[in-house]
Amino acid sequence: MSLLIPLYVHPAEDPGAWHRLILSAARTYAVVLNPASGPGEAPDPAFTAAARALAAAGARLLGYVDTDYGVRDRAEIVEDMRRHREWYAVEGCFLDRVTADPAGLPACRRLVRDMRRLGAGTVALNPGVHPAPGYARLADLTVTFEGHWATYVSAFTRPGWTTRHPPERFCHLVYGVPEALVPLAVRTAHERGAAVCGPVSGEPPNPWGALSPALTGGEGAEN
Repeated sequence: MSLLIPLYVHPAEDPGAWHRLILSAARTYAVVLNPASGPGEAPDPAFTAAARALAAAGARLLGYVDTDYGVRDRAEIVEDMRRHREWYAVEGCFLDRVTADPAGLPACRRLVRDMRRLGAGTVALNPGVHPAPGYARLADLTVTFEGHWATYVSAFTRPGWTTRHPPERFCHLVYGVPEALVPLAVRTAHERGAAVCGPVSGEPPNPWGALSPALTGGEGAEN
């Protein structure tokens, strides 16, 4: 089981979390870098140092880029990725708030091609739900669930087309998981066909402001 780690807290605000993440880098699928809901307007020295240390420790770095469900201008998205590559030397991208319907598929395909041209070795899409089947063929990883633990255990359904793809192509990001149940969340993701997951105990508005207990507590990455 691999862990996708979106750690959306500044290194100066919680240096201990970043230090623990660096020490555990080899146990992650990837780390999502998100200095300012994207790369920001200028390089952030704290994130530059954290990115360098994570890369040296063997982590795959994905730059966070918001697509705003197809509303955001394509050129702005491309510029965000260019900055991530130049400033933080990310290996790939995490395209957030991606459309999920068939009508948005051609535009998403063009975006993925743009990311590849900019050097993205890994492209992760986050529609947060199961999208139309074509999306999974575009990306290396697709987040097919992002939501609260209560919803995950009570209302999750898995469409049949997902079984035609290897589990390594899918990720479930679950927040609000009681810490004692994080190992169960990891096992549940695996049982539901997602070899990558990111269970956290945090709640909105920023559930990703702390490390996953699956990483800090030594659970999950080996399951």
